[in-house]
Amino acid sequence: MPVSRLDPSDTALVLIDLQRGIASFPAEPHAAAEVIAAASRLAYAFRAAQATVVLVHVALRPDGGDRLRVPVDEQAPARPASPDFAEIVPELGPEERDIVVTKRQWGAFYGTDLDLQLRRRGIATIVLGGISTNYGVESTARDAYERGYALVFVEDAMSARSAADHEFALTRIFPRIGRVSTTSEVLEAIRAR
Repeated sequence: MPVSRLDPSDTALVLIDLQRGIASFPAEPHAAAEVIAAASRLAYAFRAAQATVVLVHVALRPDGGDRLRVPVDEQAPARPASPDFAEIVPELGPEERDIVVTKRQWGAFYGTDLDLQLRRRGIATIVLGGISTNYGVESTARDAYERGYALVFVEDAMSARSAADHEFALTRIFPRIGRVSTTSEVLEAIRAR
C-alpha cells in the first residue's frame, strides 16, 4: 500500500551505507549511481520540509580490531584498505542539520546512538534506503520494527549485490514489517502537509 502522507515532524529519512567504498561495488537491480541519485532527491526534499535526515556509514578501525569475529560458514569478503572507504558520498553531504551515525556491523542500531537521536526528536516513522537492501537496510529495518517504529522502504533508493537478494527482501520481508514505496511516492508524501 503506497504511502500517501508523511509528517515531517515525526518522520526521518535514514540512508544506509551510501559511502564511497560500498558505492563502488556492483549493485542490482539499481546501479549505485541510481540509488545515490534517488537518495539525494529524498534528502533534499526531507531537508526542505525540515524533516530529520540520518546518514549511516560503516567504518572499522584500520587494524580490524572492532570487526565482528564469530564462527560462520562463509566469511564476508575483506574490505579494501581504501582511505576513503567510509566517506559518505558527496551527493548526500552531510548537511549541517543531518545526523551522521557510524556503525561497526550490518545494522545501524546496535552499538550506536541512532535510537536515542530518533526518540529525542520524536520520530515515529523511518523512511529507509541504501546499499545493501538485504544486509544493512534489512538489519536496520528489523531492529527498527522491534523498537516500534513505522517503516517505509523506498524500493528504488536501495539495491543489493544481486537482483534476487533485493527482490526477496522487498517481497517477502519488508511488506511484513512496513510499507514498500518508490522515491516519487515518498517525495509526494513528504510534501503533502
